[in-house]
Amino acid sequence: MSTLSIDTHIDALDAAGTALVEAAAAAGPDAEVTTCADWQVRDLLRHMTKVHRWAAATVAGGLTSPHRPGEDTELDGDDLVAYVREGHAHLVDVLRKAPADLECWTFAPAPSPLAFWARRQAHETIVHRADAASALGPLHAPDLVTPELATDGIDELLSVFHSHDRSRVRVDQPRTLRVRATDTGGVRTVRLSERAPRIEASADGPADCEMSGPADRLYLMLWNRLPQEAVTVSGDASLARLWRDKSAL
Repeated sequence: MSTLSIDTHIDALDAAGTALVEAAAAAGPDAEVTTCADWQVRDLLRHMTKVHRWAAATVAGGLTSPHRPGEDTELDGDDLVAYVREGHAHLVDVLRKAPADLECWTFAPAPSPLAFWARRQAHETIVHRADAASALGPLHAPDLVTPELATDGIDELLSVFHSHDRSRVRVDQPRTLRVRATDTGGVRTVRLSERAPRIEASADGPADCEMSGPADRLYLMLWNRLPQEAVTVSGDASLARLWRDKSAL
């Protein structure tokens, strides 16, 4: 569960979305998104605005059941950039104005629906900001995410997405993978088996493999936006390779 406030997440969403659009505009629609195979910047922008508008519709409409995102936009170039900027600003505005007792659909437990959507859209946008930045050159993690937000995002990735039945990070025999942020002290233990991983907020017991490093680099590596060489892998490196090969969402 996040220790960061709703306002912190909305502020992060605001800043990351603005930076994403600026990087995308600078790179141009034809530029390769090196962190996402087969994507050009226009593909990233179309995905991003679809997600932002879908989330905004869920929150603004108080929708209590899942709904399909709208149709893909055919806009391109400057018109697409403006459309993405508009959708991002609308989502930020919707979240800032939403009541604390908002009732709407979510897809994971959270202290409140508003807390869920603020956190989810913050990290969705931070990660895709990294994608936009990759179209301009090598990623520099401290420019993309603070240690506190990175630690929070590691927790979300593991406890929301990889404790779910859809996670493909599985092994035939029980193994233990540890994730350690060396600057913030955040530690998660990932119990691997034939079932979905079990996530523990502790460093109890031995681990077969540990991936460690500054929280910002660890966060982007776990989201497969930085290579595993960006962090330290100790122990059985096959578990780190398993993460690389099977963790994509």
